Amino acid sequence: MNEEARKKLIFALDVDDRSQALEWVERLKGQVGMFKVGKQLFTRCGPEIVSKIIEGGDGVFLDMKYHDIPNTVARACVEAARLGVSIVNVHALGGREMMLRARNEVEAVCAREGLIRPLMIAVTILTSSTQATLQEVGIDRPLEEMVPRLAALARDAGFDGVVASPMEIPLIRAACGSDFKIVTPGVRPAFASLDDQKRVATPERAVVDGADFLVVGRPVSSAADPLSAVGLIVDEIALGLEKRG
Repeated sequence: MNEEARKKLIFALDVDDRSQALEWVERLKGQVGMFKVGKQLFTRCGPEIVSKIIEGGDGVFLDMKYHDIPNTVARACVEAARLGVSIVNVHALGGREMMLRARNEVEAVCAREGLIRPLMIAVTILTSSTQATLQEVGIDRPLEEMVPRLAALARDAGFDGVVASPMEIPLIRAACGSDFKIVTPGVRPAFASLDDQKRVATPERAVVDGADFLVVGRPVSSAADPLSAVGLIVDEIALGLEKRG
């Protein structure tokens, strides 16, 4: 297995109990780069499930999409850092002050307590959203303008990168440069269904365009042979890396 390609794959633990989550971790250990713990699993199992995964030697992307007043978001991100997660995210729509406060307080705590600072990532626009979705909540700007605008806001607040649809990767690269991390959900290999994702791409295409990490859930968890599905996705990532050069 291509190690560089494997490290770019994040498996979404979108399950509702501890035993299921740990079964997936055991099943995919060494096959994916890290595991995503989102709102469903975290609400059901709490910080203990995150600690358990990390204690087993695997990385965690804590996908809570924090969006609140600056003080609350900063404190939540500090606790995520204390848990030892590899990536934590917030909503860029929370604004510059919220992100800057979170970044500064996480850096201060990590320096003071000898912790490894997690990558701090901001969500731009959810991959389930369309232009019509944005208009419903009063955002009249086109997606193609909003996503790079929010990405640049996150960069200016000292964040490491963003979560964004594959469709907006080139726009973000143009706005924020090659060192800015892009975590990409909405990735669907040729063998998988779209489910409720609207703005999608294949793993190969996403990597060619510049994605740093790909988040995949249902194409693996719903596959008849999940390990084979992971292998096919990693092969696609490797092909994308080869084409990217």
